[in-house]
Amino acid sequence: MARGDGVRAAAGGNAVQGLVALGVDTYQLVGTMRPMNAKPTTSSPPVGAREKLLNAALKMIREKGYGATSVDALCAEAGVTKGAFFHHFKSKEALGVAAAEHWSATTSQLFAQAPYHHHADPLQRILAYIDFRTELLNGPLAEITCLAGTMVQESYQSSDAIRAACNASIADHAATLEADIAAAAAHCGMLREVSPASLALHTQAVLQGAFILAKASGDTSVAVESTAHLKRYFELLFGCSSSLKAVPDQISTPTKGDTP
Repeated sequence: MARGDGVRAAAGGNAVQGLVALGVDTYQLVGTMRPMNAKPTTSSPPVGAREKLLNAALKMIREKGYGATSVDALCAEAGVTKGAFFHHFKSKEALGVAAAEHWSATTSQLFAQAPYHHHADPLQRILAYIDFRTELLNGPLAEITCLAGTMVQESYQSSDAIRAACNASIADHAATLEADIAAAAAHCGMLREVSPASLALHTQAVLQGAFILAKASGDTSVAVESTAHLKRYFELLFGCSSSLKAVPDQISTPTKGDTP
């Protein structure tokens, strides 16, 4: 898949347009956010204070982190009063839990309607999923990284509720890949060697690690390289001939005296 084709196919031009077409303001795990001051379309229902606060949380936590995002700052970003905040959320922790759930719920539509589902072969669906994730790495760091992954790194010891909500967000998304992984493994006669659930979680481990490396280096290209490695891993694991043909060209023949 050429770079850009996946998002254009799903979104009719780009990921933001696709989300707007779906009525979705945010994109899960690596996403894109529509500006908070964007005017709603004529068909869009009014956005209430609770949703404004949740959208503000998704934006600010990815930009600044959970700890550095104050209730006052959230209210200012959302354009609501502090009274409105505590009307909808009894605490900042409750907002964090709701943000993780909102992150999952509002973006599941994008993945459910993404073009990688259209392939007949399960392995090709998995590879196209990785391509789709790669396409979504095109943007500023704060907009392409994962809310759940960002928030749980800060809160896994201080808040069991937030930790559990973030775990559910990541694990539930991974579970959507299990059926295709099981089908690909069955086709190769590898069901005894491969755990679809574990391998699905491994895809998320690679993605979350890629986000961390991108943040540490300030460069999203390292994340793109990580997804390329993940794709090659699946090709090799399930015997993709196009990948295997390229391997011998990259291996030099040992000469006499070389250390094995």
